[in-house]
Amino acid sequence: MKWSEICIHTTNEAVEPISNILHETGASGVVIEDPMDLEKERDTFFGEVYDLSENDYPEEGVYVKAYLPINSFLGETVDQIKQAINNLILYDIDIGLNNVTLSEVHEEEWATAWKKYYKPVKISKKITIIPTWEEYTPVSTDEIIIELDPGMAFGTGTHPTTVLSIQALEQYLNKGDTVIDVGSGSGVLSIASVLLGADQVFAYDLDDIAVKSTKINAKLNKIDKQIVTKQNNLLDHVQRKADVIVSNILAEIIVRFVEDAWNNLKEGGLFITSGIIQAKKQLVVKKLEKCGFTIIEVNEMEDWVSIVAKKPVLTP
Repeated sequence: MKWSEICIHTTNEAVEPISNILHETGASGVVIEDPMDLEKERDTFFGEVYDLSENDYPEEGVYVKAYLPINSFLGETVDQIKQAINNLILYDIDIGLNNVTLSEVHEEEWATAWKKYYKPVKISKKITIIPTWEEYTPVSTDEIIIELDPGMAFGTGTHPTTVLSIQALEQYLNKGDTVIDVGSGSGVLSIASVLLGADQVFAYDLDDIAVKSTKINAKLNKIDKQIVTKQNNLLDHVQRKADVIVSNILAEIIVRFVEDAWNNLKEGGLFITSGIIQAKKQLVVKKLEKCGFTIIEVNEMEDWVSIVAKKPVLTP
């Protein structure tokens, strides 16, 4: 089969929503080429080989690439993608140059092209994420290994927003906690929660592909009995109470369900949010505080922000 590589020249702010648009329209594989990757200092004691060429990266902005099957619907699909990206402006998301280009890729080239970006990465004190096709030997006895198969539709679990979320879970999650993961994607936060000691996780995502991916990755890590996965719009009609709610999605989406998060948290419970760009940090903070949350911690990585908020314990 032949594939068409679609490349969108955009901004860091637009990477997450554009990636979501691409996999919702049937893209098989998403690659993000950010020139900041060329400047990162990388640990190589896991045996990773980073062979990055500056010729593959834009001078400014970010390339988001995805792979679409070449068929009679390709033109219509590309038009849908372009329209959906243009609509992001309505949500005050900067889409940058928004240059869209297409090129043909043969299946055997595509199958290895996206995997080369995915190597074992230690993302917190305890957790290392590895792809299913990589061999890896833990370097310490307390190291927690998460195996992921991104299914060519989700990130590798190493994006700053995911790293910030997992680092917060590692710091604040208590053994035996009940966790709700809103917008589970590949299921990496649900899996991390269980491996860090959560008793049960309820993972929700509106996208059926995400639901399937979460189930596959939970089973891959042999913890599928502890993760209940369901297709659901945010926290709509969710009645259960949790010790921790974690959500790594756009700031504009987070503020829509802050009240629901409050209602679904036990007293003293934590709401861990990520996927927030610097420019939208105060938007989320103000919404959280307006609903009664206390901001415990704000962490930043590159241009991304995560917020840990607490539902206070009511005094009699």
